[in-house]
Amino acid sequence: MKIFLLPLTVIAISFTQCAGQSEKAVTAPQTQQTTIMNPTPGHHPYYSRTDTTKLVLADEVWKKILPEDVYEIARHANTERAFTGKYWDYEGIGNYYCAACGNHLFKSDSKFASGCGWPSFYESVRPTSVIYKTDKAYGMIRTEVLCGRCDSHLGHIFDDGPPPTGKRFCMNSISLDFEP
Repeated sequence: MKIFLLPLTVIAISFTQCAGQSEKAVTAPQTQQTTIMNPTPGHHPYYSRTDTTKLVLADEVWKKILPEDVYEIARHANTERAFTGKYWDYEGIGNYYCAACGNHLFKSDSKFASGCGWPSFYESVRPTSVIYKTDKAYGMIRTEVLCGRCDSHLGHIFDDGPPPTGKRFCMNSISLDFEP
């Protein structure tokens, strides 16, 4: 486990986004010291739980700012093994966000026990929280679910969920952040 200690002074780091978007600055809080243990997706300048504007970054940028396991699933559409993710049977009350960019995706009251081994939800927070793409991998035709803000792979959607929607958003735990 790596621990990074930042000095008392404020450290400002400016990053330029791709696709001609404006610069963003991140400033460390003014405290005695700031400790970041195993930097998480939330510790990069593009992560926001309030910004819903489209986020377009080059793959090289994603690779630098995301942990390797999140990067492989979110950016390369890999899948975690069933029954291994931290949220597949989690029952906490709160909100789920995109682990890559912080976009609000699901509320815990739409989560249900599907028995499939991945966290399952019957609806997203808002229609623009997620987008859909046809997935023809592995000789199947499925509907892939992507983050509506950053296009990161979240999982797939199926028509075998509970009322009121009849949908099952079958998500990778690693693509999600949870806040109670």
